Amino acid sequence: MTILVTGARGHVARSLIRQLLETGEQVRAASKDPAAAHLPTGVDVVAADSPAFALDGVDRVFLYADPQGLDAFLAQAREAGVRHVVLLSAALADPTATDAIARLHGVAEESVAASGLPWTALRPGAFATNALQWATEIRTEGRVTNPFPDTHSAPIHEADIAETALKALTEDGHENAVYELTGPDSITQRDQMNTIAQTIAKPIEWHLQDLEAHRQALSRWGSPEVVESLLKHSIATTNTPVPTASTFAELTGKQPRSFAEWAEDHKEAFTGTN
Repeated sequence: MTILVTGARGHVARSLIRQLLETGEQVRAASKDPAAAHLPTGVDVVAADSPAFALDGVDRVFLYADPQGLDAFLAQAREAGVRHVVLLSAALADPTATDAIARLHGVAEESVAASGLPWTALRPGAFATNALQWATEIRTEGRVTNPFPDTHSAPIHEADIAETALKALTEDGHENAVYELTGPDSITQRDQMNTIAQTIAKPIEWHLQDLEAHRQALSRWGSPEVVESLLKHSIATTNTPVPTASTFAELTGKQPRSFAEWAEDHKEAFTGTN
């Protein structure tokens, strides 16, 4: 049988697809732009807006928490005989939360739980890949522009999220489980910048950004409500370490990858070389 991976152009999905192929699983990938997916040979790539075709022969699904059309997709998945859904959710997901991001993911979890399908929810905190938003400026200007150098997070490598999803999709015993996921350490954004600088062996400067300019820059990530949630989180965690989770180590017997490992794995993004 086949595993369907949605959001195929995303960092987590791409890592999961590679790991599934390495274990010999049959993989189908759904993307809003299949022609731009550029996935490994052997992956069946389909359009994300054709769920009936995408689900043909599928028994397990990795799902991004996009609430648009989610209930209809889950109903079709149940009819198609899917026997497990792994949802990429987010830390503190709660359908009643005032925080827009937590609420969006909480609503998605609620839909999956109500679908009648066995499910697993992955709740990562900050993604290490968020640092890729600095890549162009680091390459061209040698700096990072942001108002929050001292805000903390415990960034997790996308490969660790994908490895957790792999276990949930291919092993028994993960039904109706919620897995909180973080990287190994709470570090500041300045720490992340300095780690990247060490990795590429070039100095990088921190440029303090005006808060309103930052608000405008964040608008590409979502609605004004989402932007305000991001800002509130940055302010709340300034000079305040965040807790880390032991879930990945408990599930895999390995320590989560450090931000330094992530920076080395993505070095070319900050240097422009392959």
